[in-house]
Amino acid sequence: METKTMKSETTNTQKKIKITGSEAVIHCLLAEGVHTVYGYPGGAIMPVYDELFKFQEELHHVLTRHEQGAIHAAQGFARVSGKVGVAFATSGPGATNLVTGLADAQIDSNPVVCITGQVASPLLGSDAFQETDIVGISTPITKWNCQITDANDIPSVLAKAFYIARSGRPGPVLIDITKDAQFQQFEFEYKKCTAIRSYKPVPTIEPAKLEEAAKIINSAKKPMIVFGQGILLGNAEAELKAFIEKSGIPAAWTVLGLSALDSDHPLNVGMVGMHGNYAPNLLTNECDVLIALGMRFDDRVTGDLSRYAKQAKVLHFEIDPAEIDKNVKADVAVLGNVKDTLSQIMPLIEEKQYPDWFAEFKRLYDIEFEKVIQPEMEPTKEGLTMAEVINQINKESGNEAIVVSDVGQHQMFACRYAKFKKSKSNVTSGGLGTMGFALPAAMGAAMGAPDRPVVAIAGDGGYQMTIQELGTIYQTQIPVKIVVLNNEFLGMVRQWQQLFFDKRYASTEMINPDFVKIAEGYHIPAKKVTKREDLASAIHEMMATDGAYFLEVVVEKEDNVFPMIPTGSSVSECRLS
Repeated sequence: METKTMKSETTNTQKKIKITGSEAVIHCLLAEGVHTVYGYPGGAIMPVYDELFKFQEELHHVLTRHEQGAIHAAQGFARVSGKVGVAFATSGPGATNLVTGLADAQIDSNPVVCITGQVASPLLGSDAFQETDIVGISTPITKWNCQITDANDIPSVLAKAFYIARSGRPGPVLIDITKDAQFQQFEFEYKKCTAIRSYKPVPTIEPAKLEEAAKIINSAKKPMIVFGQGILLGNAEAELKAFIEKSGIPAAWTVLGLSALDSDHPLNVGMVGMHGNYAPNLLTNECDVLIALGMRFDDRVTGDLSRYAKQAKVLHFEIDPAEIDKNVKADVAVLGNVKDTLSQIMPLIEEKQYPDWFAEFKRLYDIEFEKVIQPEMEPTKEGLTMAEVINQINKESGNEAIVVSDVGQHQMFACRYAKFKKSKSNVTSGGLGTMGFALPAAMGAAMGAPDRPVVAIAGDGGYQMTIQELGTIYQTQIPVKIVVLNNEFLGMVRQWQQLFFDKRYASTEMINPDFVKIAEGYHIPAKKVTKREDLASAIHEMMATDGAYFLEVVVEKEDNVFPMIPTGSSVSECRLS
């Protein structure tokens, strides 16, 4: 039967057709609106790749250089597009190479579907070549997973996979398909999944909880909002802005909440957490009402839980019931999609302003600006700082770029100093803290938002964990701008060693290769900057270049990121040096 005809029939789910399990996988993806897949072929997934060859016009496959790169790229795609990212891998080592990305996607709520090949079902449990129990391995780090040994199950299982990945609190799903199921022929029909018995992705909103929360908000004297990635995942940016402006409440953000509110909004008071801004950290322990919107009270946000916001009434707006009272006890828990709960509470909220309370944020910001921000943004010392590099990227991009950061000091500098006008502009590994995330995630982000500039910010350590993805960028012609902030250290670990281990720099100093030559080896234009007077022109050249570009900036070797809340300390112990 002609392949094109089958595609049309199955996409429209009008008629049963007889095809193999591997071809069914392709039809399922097309029916779900998937047009980009990241992956790496191998023996157990080869039948799917053979069918993929026939659908090159409809389904674009990006050959990454490592399966970890594939899933991080799928995450980056999902984070900026709001769609489900898809990755392919073979069995055994191919599947296990997805594990870090699955764990990262699980804790950061990224909707990703991974499809892995598996040895033929008669060989399961026999320690066959490249056999690994990836379902057992991935169970704790996926929202759902399933192994398919019969091709008849492929349509229904994949329909469930996409529904589960994108619904409610999103997350990763892994589907493992045995090789014999991929070859098996069956009568194919696809129906999208719209509900699963016993799975309720969005809790029912309780009007009484909204009224109770509104009463507390309206009577507050020193209220404070902390919003997280739930705003972005729920597409609730407009509702957040309206709620903040009507209530007049100062609003701070978590690392993953960054870009949900315009950086320059007058009620945006900065970042909370270990390296967050001085004012929102200190005033967390002075507010009388703490309104948590789509955030989970991560330990990097709260510090010592026994001393976190004990004076405040806590209102927790959250889609996942498992997060309620998990870390911080809520006085009122408002369950539901935050887009809906904010919309429904708006008529109950009084229009107010808190000039004296807001003045406290301004006073503490001025202290931080004088002691930390200005010296970092406008340094007088000889060495370049990470903050001035980020600031120059802001200027050159007009705060329009998507910034994809790796993990370490540069990540915190990027989150602190990058400015955004549009939502879904900050992509980083939050909960897992995965070094090597930035380069492949930036590839996916550039493909998920092809009309926007994408800048990957990495340190010299994390960059080398997935540096091979330069090959993917070259082969696929992905227009990513890559900035490596090179301090010849594993910077964040070195900072801790300096502050808490008497400068015993154990295994943190890096002897690096010639990064420019490596980039040029992949035919990517590249430059190295060591002097302040060359920085602005280099960033201008990078941003003006069509296609990919690599820029290495040599920065201060022992520069530290402040403010800082040491592990186990209270947010009130936020230090500026």
